[in-house]
Amino acid sequence: MEVPVIDLLPYLMVCGKLGGDSAEQASQLGPELEELCVKVSRILRETGALLVKDPRCTVEDNDRFLDMMEKYFERPSEFKRLQERPNLHYQVLVGVTPEGVEVPRSLVDEDMQQKLKTMPKEYQPCTPTGPDRKWRYMWRVGPRPTNTRFKELNSEPVIPEGFPEWKDTMDSWGQKMISAIEVVAEMAAIGFGLPKDAFTSLMKQGPHLLAPTGSDLSIYGELQNIFAGYHYDLNFLTIHGRSRFPGLNIWLKNGQKVEVKVPVGCLLIQTGKQIEWLTAGECIAGMHEVVVTGRTLDAIKLASEQNRSLWRVSSTLFSHIASDAVLKPLGHFAESPLASQYPAMCAGEFVEQELAVINLKGKKPESC
Repeated sequence: MEVPVIDLLPYLMVCGKLGGDSAEQASQLGPELEELCVKVSRILRETGALLVKDPRCTVEDNDRFLDMMEKYFERPSEFKRLQERPNLHYQVLVGVTPEGVEVPRSLVDEDMQQKLKTMPKEYQPCTPTGPDRKWRYMWRVGPRPTNTRFKELNSEPVIPEGFPEWKDTMDSWGQKMISAIEVVAEMAAIGFGLPKDAFTSLMKQGPHLLAPTGSDLSIYGELQNIFAGYHYDLNFLTIHGRSRFPGLNIWLKNGQKVEVKVPVGCLLIQTGKQIEWLTAGECIAGMHEVVVTGRTLDAIKLASEQNRSLWRVSSTLFSHIASDAVLKPLGHFAESPLASQYPAMCAGEFVEQELAVINLKGKKPESC
């Protein structure tokens, strides 16, 4: 199965996001766009993943970002560790998380381990034996609240020395990917029969993070080596630009395993745990892993022949619900039989509880 591709251009044009009077035009979607919104919500519900084309996010933007991050990850470990902030929960905050720190959920979650054993063998993920073999750099995107109970989740960014283009490149690519997610969030809300801003209003001043990962294929480029063990994302929606090395496997809601092929010019969006909460399980957080596959080996061979970098870089961005906003089933989802499994809590409290499981938490969360 191929992950469906949605062209966002028709929605962008009608809603004035490419210029024009958005307030006037947004209420005139018409039956074709309304049907497209229903399609977006259905794909997210059934597959947990969606490929989109957004003319505001160009191939050149993605390449500029990947070029810079390859140069960064190629620097010695001693240099990269200067941007380490373990006191600030590593991943969901700022700076770099070295390889060998983040623990995949499937390594520590006993319920998940039992579930994996019941999967058909051809759908089972690679079995992790330790922490992930990836570096990750966390960069905050967008404004943060001046008053919040979760200050560690809204910390100031860290900029490495010797990269004068760093801030502009990170901010530009991060803002463009956030804009793409906001459009998908609007379309999904409409498709689910919720107000257009049901999701995006909760995203305002959220701790969104551009979080590129780097894995050294010159060291770990062997078949089935695991860079990110089987897990789900704890945030709202995750978006990825196209990597130069394949290796991402996702699991559909029906349990089928799919190796994702991201076409040139497309972005991949995946459902996280926060949208699962807001929809009372209608959208399940998408399970995925990043491993060395046969297609990865082919890409390694080609890159070596062309004398290109052998660091696999993902341009991943985690969009979040605002830390002080309340996570709970929205609208008609509150009437779902499963709603009681998703009790109301601050998004920031939920994030810190999740971090504790995967070895990235620093202190006890504050309650709402």
